[in-house]
Formats: sequence, C-alpha cells, structure tokens
Amino acid sequence: MSSLLSRVLVPVANREDAASTTAALASHVDEVGGTVIAVHVIEKAGGALDKASVEQREEAAADIFAAVTDGLDDTEVDAETEIRYGTDVAATLVETAHDVDASAIVFTPRGGSRWTKLLTGDVTHNLVNSSDVPVLVFPESEVSDA
Repeated sequence: MSSLLSRVLVPVANREDAASTTAALASHVDEVGGTVIAVHVIEKAGGALDKASVEQREEAAADIFAAVTDGLDDTEVDAETEIRYGTDVAATLVETAHDVDASAIVFTPRGGSRWTKLLTGDVTHNLVNSSDVPVLVFPESEVSDA
C-alpha cells in the first residue's frame, strides 16, 4: 500500500471537497512520507460561454489549494498544486496523473443526487471506469474518523 500512496494526485473541486479528502488522506500519506499533488480542473465549456472568467476560477483554485495545504500542515507530506483546463474532467485528471507520474488518484466522493450526477456527468464514475492509473476512493465514514 505504501507505494500506492507515495505520489498521489488529489482532484479537488471546491474547498469542502479539498478539506474532506485531505483529512481522510493525510495520515495515510504521512505514514509513507508521500507527496500530494492537488489538482483543480477548470472545466472549459467547449465552445459555449464559460460560467466565470478564467481569473475568477484561478482565484477560487487558490482558495481550494489553501484547504489542502492547511490540512497537511502537521504532516511531513510534500504538497504540490496544479491547475488544469479541460472539457472532460475525468480525462483531464487521468492525463495529469500521467504527466506528474502519480502512483494513484485519491479522493473522497462528493455528494449529489443521482439526478444531478446523471444530468451533469458523474466524474467519479467516469474516473473509476476509465482510468489506467489506480484510483483509491476513501469512504465518507473515514472522513468523519480523521
């Protein structure tokens, strides 16, 4: 398990997501002295108007990354951050995992109804089913224990 957690890519969508995943992951990665690479994907609309400006999204990403670094403050874990842009979040995350030589993609799933996931696309489902990089999904119960 230690090699699986040696250099993990952690997708983060918002501050709460970053805090919960970091809380679940910190002690496991700290045990092996690993590296966490937090990645925020700015989803491009693919020809349609974007919901917010790139500058606004980059500012939001900086706030999200602060939740990751704050959550790792009391550990020996090295933290890196990266913003990526793409129309397919899952594919962008897998591509990034290859680019940074990640040992695994690690996260806690975000909430949301089945309808929401059906209408907006379920990144978790797509990531787990299409990744050739190991994917480790921490259960929500682990977050409350951390």
